[in-house]
Amino acid sequence: MAKKRPTSLSIYFYHTRLTRESYEEWKQFRFPGHILYGLPLLENYGIRPVMHPYKAFSSRMKLMFYTAQKILFCREKFSAVYGTSFRGLELIILLRALGLYRKPVIVWHHTAVRRSSNPLREAFSRLFYRGIDQMFLFSRRLIADSLATRKVSPHKLQLVHWGPDLAFYDHLLKEQAVCTRRHGFISTGKERRDIRTLLEAFARTGEELEVYISEECNGIPYRQIADSLRLPANIRIHYTEGVIPYVLARKVAEARFIVICCLDYPYTVGLTTLVEALALGMPVICSRNPYFEMDIDKEEIGITVPYGDTEGWANAVRRLATHPEEAERMGRNARRLAEERFNLEIFSREIAETLLRIG
Repeated sequence: MAKKRPTSLSIYFYHTRLTRESYEEWKQFRFPGHILYGLPLLENYGIRPVMHPYKAFSSRMKLMFYTAQKILFCREKFSAVYGTSFRGLELIILLRALGLYRKPVIVWHHTAVRRSSNPLREAFSRLFYRGIDQMFLFSRRLIADSLATRKVSPHKLQLVHWGPDLAFYDHLLKEQAVCTRRHGFISTGKERRDIRTLLEAFARTGEELEVYISEECNGIPYRQIADSLRLPANIRIHYTEGVIPYVLARKVAEARFIVICCLDYPYTVGLTTLVEALALGMPVICSRNPYFEMDIDKEEIGITVPYGDTEGWANAVRRLATHPEEAERMGRNARRLAEERFNLEIFSREIAETLLRIG
């Protein structure tokens, strides 16, 4: 890890979840640093963060006004706004687009920029994107789709190699090394999951599966779907609440394989679970998402299955379960990929270089 440099830039760090608390937990190896989008390592590059005081709102309008108030009336000095999402930053971005806010705005854009069929919304969207000075995206596919809209300039879009906090997972593995032996399959994550296909596939195999998921997310009633199926004893579902990455990471580290069964949405659905598998050196079975920057099949870190292919999922599960040497090789490849190309150290440096250039 690089030594801390004297402060040369102060930024306003905007996150859509608790930040100070998570940052303190990171110091104790209780929160993975990649979910803080580089914050823990920015000081190594002379960047001092002014942390946004997170507050939850059910109304997006209230969130926007709250965020704008905190930024515009912040008493600490900063030179740029760095956001992990533009959700909540809309008013600041619009003021920037209109020339009424002078500090650069840099944000993560989790999906590709899209066109709207509504002419008024499309015109407003084009104005809105003028207020963003730089956008970080997870893959070249997202960048290509964004450029196809002709709403953003190529120089505003940057690929960042987002990956896991290896130190966090290495510490976790040391904690559990004495008392655990990996076994079975595990599924975590709650965003756009295809739980029906996953459960029906495992019901055909008899292989042990632990599922950790919320009862409902993004309008998808996971519990209702699961309750409508007749599940065998090899499948166990645990319904979770809140943000509990450390608790779930410990559960994942006890399993042999990670499964990521998602619905077909045009962005990197399941990426957080995938990079966790890389850090833990675990082979994956994953829906074939073309928006991932890493090619699971080409890198030989797991098996991909077309969306909604129940039989394909069952076959992939059987293959990993019955070919331990191949699975172990995939796990080694996964960890090597994280060490060489996708990790917190690498993407924090990429972010820092951009912040120092723009801020």
